[in-house]
Amino acid sequence: MSFANMEFLKQWGHTISPQQRKALRDIGVCRTAALGGHVEECDHCAHRTIAYNSCRNRHCPKCQSAARDRWLAERAKELLPVPYCHVVFTVPEQLASLALQNQRVFYSLLFRAVSETLQEIAADPRHLGAQTGFLAVLHTWSQNLLHHPHVHCVVPAGGLSRDGSRWIACRQNFFLPVRVLSRLFRGKLLAYLRHAFAEGSLRFCGQLADLAEPAQFHAWLRKSHKAEWVVYAKPPFGGPEHVLKYLARYTHRVAISSSRLLSLDNGRVTFRWRDSRHGNQTRSMTLEAVEFIRRFLLHILPLRFVKIRHFGFLANRNRSSALALCRQHLHASSNADPSASITGVQPSAVERRCPICHAGLLRIVEWLSTNQILSRRQPHSLMDSINSS
Repeated sequence: MSFANMEFLKQWGHTISPQQRKALRDIGVCRTAALGGHVEECDHCAHRTIAYNSCRNRHCPKCQSAARDRWLAERAKELLPVPYCHVVFTVPEQLASLALQNQRVFYSLLFRAVSETLQEIAADPRHLGAQTGFLAVLHTWSQNLLHHPHVHCVVPAGGLSRDGSRWIACRQNFFLPVRVLSRLFRGKLLAYLRHAFAEGSLRFCGQLADLAEPAQFHAWLRKSHKAEWVVYAKPPFGGPEHVLKYLARYTHRVAISSSRLLSLDNGRVTFRWRDSRHGNQTRSMTLEAVEFIRRFLLHILPLRFVKIRHFGFLANRNRSSALALCRQHLHASSNADPSASITGVQPSAVERRCPICHAGLLRIVEWLSTNQILSRRQPHSLMDSINSS
């Protein structure tokens, strides 16, 4: 899509951030000769294959599987033998435009509002009365690539008592009341936005320029306060093996996967999407390539912004001791092999099996520059030897 990239930069190049420009460049050359490559050899049958290097950009659809698998192998060690819940906090469409102009500030406040909401409601004796811990993942897209910020949370169905003396489980088919979660979440995020405005931390451009006036901004926020905010919570859905499948689906996703792309024809991109407003029907959508790139780049996060965060007893500062206490109360072994819970293709980043003998492991034996790859290229043969995993 190099021509489309150039057309996009002509129209929108003056508006994009350095991170968006870098993502556009990296994805365009990912797993091509431009980045060089390497030779992999099987330690059992000596089969060799040439693989192009990947760009390793965290927004690249082709570069997430290995990072996801390594991350899942670590998370498997932290799972508890209890059911887990999936809770989603969604930002109203009205606030999405403000989030887009203030990504770092807004998304940080969003995480804060989500974490405090879950922990406060869980700690309330009227609901669970326990200290909870959970993992939260920021997504910013809808299926049609429009801007739609929301946070997925994966939460153990229970928590530690206030004094840490026992494990408190939630009811079998119920975690926490979504209406209560929704209203507290709404109040917290709007309060944090008011505070950020008072501190001068928010910027307003384009159609939002009038909101720089205090009266306009507060009136605008009041409209959001009148609406019901969407918080979705599934009933507890299973133990560690189910959790890993959920995490594999949500943690390292980007705005669109390569598998959803159907065609690029005459400067138009066609892709599959799920229409949630009409029974989750699968449909196809065709966009001009420039518009497709514009939508994709809406979801490039600020430099070094952390989109996967841990809270409560899973927070980094006390995770090890808190998990040990949870396992003690749950009579769970802390020496269980975490790899037993890793299913499907998830071990691929841990050990890459030879596609020929299936017995040996592939090891990198030689690094290749772009010129070396081009000199070794044989017509119609190099692409057949590329390892796409």
